Amino acid sequence: MAPFLAYEDKGSDTAGRIPLVLVHGHPFDHTMWAPQREAFAPARRVIAPDLRGYGASPVTPGTTLLSRFAQDIEDLLDDLKVDTFVLAGLSMGGQIAMECYDRLGDRVRGLVLADTFAEPETPAGKAARNAVADRLLAEGMRGYADEVLLKMVAPHAPPAVRAHVHRMMTSTPPEGAAAALRGRAERPDYRPVLRRVTAPALVVVGADDEYTPVRDAQTLHALLPDSVLRVIDHCGHMPNLERPEEFNAVLGEFLERVDAG
Repeated sequence: MAPFLAYEDKGSDTAGRIPLVLVHGHPFDHTMWAPQREAFAPARRVIAPDLRGYGASPVTPGTTLLSRFAQDIEDLLDDLKVDTFVLAGLSMGGQIAMECYDRLGDRVRGLVLADTFAEPETPAGKAARNAVADRLLAEGMRGYADEVLLKMVAPHAPPAVRAHVHRMMTSTPPEGAAAALRGRAERPDYRPVLRRVTAPALVVVGADDEYTPVRDAQTLHALLPDSVLRVIDHCGHMPNLERPEEFNAVLGEFLERVDAG
């Protein structure tokens, strides 16, 4: 049976090179990882799914919990016969990566958390996420995308990057984005999960990120038993797209460490 999720699977299994699994954020799709696919697929297998409700994957209206996203990723990796891997996620994708680690920790050889945070939602945050979900269902994605674009990326991000991010947002089905927002409002506290991570971890954040500022990354770094923290200058919430060379250098160094065992 075909996998539920649409995905991109590039490169091949190479001896000594652990596969890299990339989990996108909201409201994007797997193409946000294009610079990482191009950089790393020549030497290792790189898998980047479209999450349920995003990109070319099916939409499930209502509420999509982070545990559902994690189950989808587990099912995909089982179908692709990927046993162990490095797991990377940005923003909501980072929280899904934490959920995946809670479920699949013995299979995760390295954990990369970019521009994300571990705390559960506050009552005010729950109300705000549900209000945005209502708005997306009523109005569609364009107005929201116009408003948040320069918080998703820094105002000085290259025009091609701004256009790519805006295109991903406006192409996302409102029903999928709304379901994810409602599910994310119900997320658990992932701090206990991070305290028991045994794999090496990399925490990355854009220096100018407004959504998840550097202090959030510092908190993750302090929670993780074996982690390194890298702050990438001159970028916002999406350093992998805004400053791909710097992001890839940091990620590449981490992957070499994980490959070496």
